[in-house]
Amino acid sequence: MPNIAPDANAVAAAAIFALAVLHTFSTRSIERLAHIQPRHAGVWHLLAEVEVVFGFWAAILIAFMAMKVGTGGALAYLESRNFTEPAFVFVIMVIAASRPVIDAAAALLRLVSFLIPLSASPAYYFTLLSIGPLLGSFITEPAAMTLAALLLKERYLDAKAPAKFKYATIGVLFVNVSIGGTLTPYAAPPVLMVAERWNFDLAFMLQTFGWKAALAVVINAAGVTLMFRHFLRKHPKEPASLAVLDVPAWIAGVHVAFLAAVVVFSHHPIVFLALFMFFLGFAEAYKRFQSPLILREGLLVAFFLAGLVVIGGQQKWWLEPLLSDLGPTALFTGATLLTAITDNAALTYLGSLVEGVSDEFKYSLVAGAVTGGGLTVIANAPNPAGYAILKGSFEDGSISAAGLAIAALIPTLVAAAAFQLLP
Repeated sequence: MPNIAPDANAVAAAAIFALAVLHTFSTRSIERLAHIQPRHAGVWHLLAEVEVVFGFWAAILIAFMAMKVGTGGALAYLESRNFTEPAFVFVIMVIAASRPVIDAAAALLRLVSFLIPLSASPAYYFTLLSIGPLLGSFITEPAAMTLAALLLKERYLDAKAPAKFKYATIGVLFVNVSIGGTLTPYAAPPVLMVAERWNFDLAFMLQTFGWKAALAVVINAAGVTLMFRHFLRKHPKEPASLAVLDVPAWIAGVHVAFLAAVVVFSHHPIVFLALFMFFLGFAEAYKRFQSPLILREGLLVAFFLAGLVVIGGQQKWWLEPLLSDLGPTALFTGATLLTAITDNAALTYLGSLVEGVSDEFKYSLVAGAVTGGGLTVIANAPNPAGYAILKGSFEDGSISAAGLAIAALIPTLVAAAAFQLLP
């Protein structure tokens, strides 16, 4: 395949992309500048927000393009981007994090945990890290991440929990959510990007990816539960939701119906945004059964993903040739590693543009993309949602990028073994 000659905008976008990735790994150092230079603490606090990073650098890219090709050219590029995914993640995150949905999900997962032959706390923890991510194949990965992260924070990830436990938990959560959405063709963003073009239907996903992913999810959840079994047995705290709210079943049912409708119309932003407006009205009408909606957190996550869409749209010139020149095993490894520094949905989308690829290419690209989806915050679209919810449980209100990568390494290797070694 001939190389795509980059223009000045593409080269600048690649440099900006590299700076944005470096920025995500430097947020804790930037946060410390707020204490060293209190006069400009507000700016440093803003730049230390991981969710702001890609939106900030996307604005710089658009400003550069405006100077290089004019305002019209910059606006034309911006309007050519598809922002359906950021909008969908915002809507699904807010609805999935509403108290009636959380209470209903918690009740369901507690019922499942009773079937596990462990004491109550370890069994519930295992259920959140296994069944929770696998639910992502049906309610979408962003919704599963939001539910699991909120329930884990409510029950286990308080200030007194050891840092090692918190990082191990988030590492398994991010990896399991990334691979747990592969039982169906519509729930995981990297699968969505290629499902129609490559004819990945439900039967194909279950037979080719789903059962391997489910096995890896269970192994990862069991491993971290076994590792911290002593801490979990001494952690009998009950979820606050049981004591705070008494939500009628019909209220929870309406919320779940809104969630399901948004999932069904996930490719139609006009419809799911209209449904969201109705949801906000319903939540306001019955606000006594609500806790505050996470609108700020959802908007920050959407801003992050929108920035990634803007910057990622200019990376085709180096990503596409790189992917097309790799064999199946090298492609799987390369996709896993590349996913750590670029959104896995963008990676599979670019791979789908390569013509005449083999079935081995398709499998290796998608399997590698979902395998590496837990290594960094930017690797998988639902990760910023989990980060936004859980970062307050960590020291200084932020999650170390290096700490996350190390914590996710073993679960990632388990997923890699499942996709590469199983028939």
